[in-house]
Amino acid sequence: MQPAFPAKDLVLVGGGHAHVHVLRSLRARPEPGVQVTLVSRDPLTPYSGMLPGLIAGHYAPAEAQIDLHRLAAACGARFLRAEAIGLDPQARRLVLRDRPPVRYDVISLDTGSTPTLDVPGAAAHAIPVKPVAPFLDRLDGILAGDGPLRLAVVGGGAGGVETVLSLAERLGRARPGATSSLTLLTRGPLLRSTNARARRLLREALDRHRVAVLEDAEVVRVDADRVACRDGREISCDHVLWVTWAGAPAWLARTGLALDERGFVAVEPSLRSTSHGEVFAVGDMAAVLSHPRPKAGVYAVRQGPPLAENLRRALRGERLRPFTPQRTALALIGTGEGRAVAARGPLAVEGRIVWRIKEAIDRRWIEGYQRLRPMKATAAPQPPSMRCGGCGAKLPASVLRAALARLAPKAGGPVVAGLDAPDDAAIVRPPENGVLLQTVDAFRPFVSDPHLFGRIAALHALGDIVAMNGRPVTALAVVGLPPMAPALLEEDLVQMLAGGLAELEAAGARLVGGHSAEAAEPSLGFAITGEGDEAALLRKGGLRPGDRLILTKPLGTGAILAGAMRGEAPAEAIEAALAAMLARAQPAVAVLAAHGARACTDVTGFGLAGHLDEMLRASGTGARLDLDAVPALPGALDMLAAGIVSTLHEANAHVPLVGAASADPRVALLFDPQTAGGLLAGVPEERAQACLAALAKSGVAAAIVGRVEAEPGLRLAKG
Repeated sequence: MQPAFPAKDLVLVGGGHAHVHVLRSLRARPEPGVQVTLVSRDPLTPYSGMLPGLIAGHYAPAEAQIDLHRLAAACGARFLRAEAIGLDPQARRLVLRDRPPVRYDVISLDTGSTPTLDVPGAAAHAIPVKPVAPFLDRLDGILAGDGPLRLAVVGGGAGGVETVLSLAERLGRARPGATSSLTLLTRGPLLRSTNARARRLLREALDRHRVAVLEDAEVVRVDADRVACRDGREISCDHVLWVTWAGAPAWLARTGLALDERGFVAVEPSLRSTSHGEVFAVGDMAAVLSHPRPKAGVYAVRQGPPLAENLRRALRGERLRPFTPQRTALALIGTGEGRAVAARGPLAVEGRIVWRIKEAIDRRWIEGYQRLRPMKATAAPQPPSMRCGGCGAKLPASVLRAALARLAPKAGGPVVAGLDAPDDAAIVRPPENGVLLQTVDAFRPFVSDPHLFGRIAALHALGDIVAMNGRPVTALAVVGLPPMAPALLEEDLVQMLAGGLAELEAAGARLVGGHSAEAAEPSLGFAITGEGDEAALLRKGGLRPGDRLILTKPLGTGAILAGAMRGEAPAEAIEAALAAMLARAQPAVAVLAAHGARACTDVTGFGLAGHLDEMLRASGTGARLDLDAVPALPGALDMLAAGIVSTLHEANAHVPLVGAASADPRVALLFDPQTAGGLLAGVPEERAQACLAALAKSGVAAAIVGRVEAEPGLRLAKG
């Protein structure tokens, strides 16, 4: 019988069409004992079938993209926003950029292809259509003006034709009356893999949109204002869009996996690697040697169900089932102006009804992944045997030793003995002059990525020392992890501590020890010891009437994280909140101190109103806050207006305010508990603007949110 607690890691690399189906399949029927992790460089994955509609402006981006934060949460999977740059099949580890590798028992690759920009000048001047997200951002910038544009599209397959026709429609709306020009260049004949009737219909569409088509025009050089062809033709243009065959990610060549002649992963009909049984690949990443098919989204979608079944079988150690894709697929190619061509085999038809059918198919498919809501919380799975509590419920010594060996903690500074020379307690030299500062903070996880969780937990714990203008010196970690297989325990411990170490070391602190134990759910905390010059410390007291209150981060992490738990917060809001939490406080406190700050605190669990109230009580003063000046994270006010608040919000709201309008979400923002929040400081009035300018120069988006007054109490004003 399989253990009830996690024993195996399934890692899905990329949010491609097949992988999103795998996630939904595992939501409908979870695989016992399997921990699922989705790794993606981007938090939003566009549906390729709707890309022409996105380019043409038929769809808003949110309509044609799958939010991977929401999808992973809805399917009970971890989401790691990270870029895969390698694979070590021997160690069974996925190599990621700027963070520790991730282990796997079974892994599936579905990241898509990458642009092949090997023509001289193409890498510098051409705009590849893939990856889609950066392409759409650049396209919006290109079309933002109102004058004529000269655009060249390189690639004469269905993708290139659909792109240029969508651009023609968008240009007609974005720049009406402008004499823009569109040129389509193809190395060989146009649409060579499409049937004759479909080619005729698509040529007619190109003619209607006045697209100049240059066949047998192999591009050999791309300059800033032109493209040059092998036969000597040169086409002047403002921008070049690249829609040619894409190549395999370069890192695949270093993995030892069997690849085809173009560098894609060679797979069996079961979608498993021909050389490594624990590796699967689908979509553009894969080459099914016995059933070669075009790299088109329709085939990737069809691979979803057999991939889900065979991943289950691989995890169970069962025999895999082969999958034979259809020989031909229905191609639906948008021609602009609400029309499309449908082609299959020798048949083709064009018209508005075809576009409506295509739109209905695309919307039905993507809505199946956009409307999922988080799974109901269930009790933690119970291990098959009673767990010991009298022993301290410690994690196994072998797990700790292996994790610490991978982390390679550093020594030096005032630390005489820490993790580099383990003992019953760390040995730390006290400062010769000055004082010691101590604080502690601990968390339940609020993100599913353990490395990201470790980083934010460390930054939050460091905040108290940094806010006082102290220097962090040492840290003790307190880790709780639920029962799981030793290999998975080691992996989670490494990921959490590696994230914490990255931020501790950046702040000048050393991890010198700690405690780890079994727990009902993961948790992580740090006890931080710092040092400082007593005369230079910034305390909560010390505010004086006239001081300007400066806040160094926008508010709203509590509401956004609460929204994420409910599946209501969009990816853009979550990403903005994470970026704010990851912003380090040292650059801000250095500027504040240099500009005469008299008092400072970090805004965390009690919210801006609660922490300011503490400062005012300690200083014997009052304050007036400008509601319009208090910065909010994108999406935070929407969450608050919808009544989505953090657990601590109600208790925070007991801080008395004068002039508060209870229905105003900006008032609710003042009570929102923050994680790794910004600094709140009182700066002399005459130095406040210079301080704000210096903060901006240091990359800190600060704001003056109010002023200190002699009369006690916290008052609100607008403007």
